[in-house]
Amino acid sequence: MPITVEDFEAARPQLLSVAHRMLGSVHDAQDAVQTAWLRAAAGRRSQRIDNPAGWLTTVTARVCLDELRARRRRGEAPLLADAIPAEQLSADEAILRTENVSRALLVLLEQLTPPQRVAYVLHDLFAVPFDQIAQVLDGTVPSAKKHASRARQRLHTPAPVEARRQAPDREIVEAFLAAARTGDTREMIRLLAPDSVRDADAALLPPGARTVVTGATDIATETVRFADRVRAICRLTVDGAPAHLIAPGGHPLAVLHIGTDRGQVTRITLRPVRPTDVFAAA
Repeated sequence: MPITVEDFEAARPQLLSVAHRMLGSVHDAQDAVQTAWLRAAAGRRSQRIDNPAGWLTTVTARVCLDELRARRRRGEAPLLADAIPAEQLSADEAILRTENVSRALLVLLEQLTPPQRVAYVLHDLFAVPFDQIAQVLDGTVPSAKKHASRARQRLHTPAPVEARRQAPDREIVEAFLAAARTGDTREMIRLLAPDSVRDADAALLPPGARTVVTGATDIATETVRFADRVRAICRLTVDGAPAHLIAPGGHPLAVLHIGTDRGQVTRITLRPVRPTDVFAAA
């Protein structure tokens, strides 16, 4: 039987989730799903569809694949957070939190080729069988499996042992970030060394704010004012070194390095993300 409006509305939430993981943007995902429906509506009188949700997922994935390939042909780099309108960034952050999407994964997905991203999202995140993925990619099942395998390898290869060895005390860092997320000033002061330093690029601060702040109390007090940014932090490897990334809505904004010594945080350094930065699993 042909696809009905009711079929489409029932499938829409999952279609949006699939498209969001593929395209990294709620706005682009909505456009892709709408395009999929227009294609479905154009052909629904002439086709018999036994699995409407599966068919719509395939069509949506093809639309997303076309968009990803078009971005690559245009030489478009993934948009950084400061280049995205505030309303769109807020929408991306909302779906990320509502659907409990891995912030780090969204950042890393941007580094895959279009077929790798589509194959990985469909199979590993939404359990779509490889024969269906092969149809989306216009290839064979072994080829679809290879794309997913390569994506998995790129996404989940951990940092080199030497880099992990040089990482700061992870327990202390995570405890500090947990306190920062909840605004627990007292706990932050306890974890910060008395002479600790926060050094940030002026581009990441409000006009007139100090680029360098010294002392546990001042740093903790300031950190409370940036709670939204703290809640947008994920742990990654940046250019081969362990770090934290501030990525609202899954879009990179700033690299955060937290130094420790003798069980306390001694230095916090913030710099804007550079287009040349390379991210990998921590």
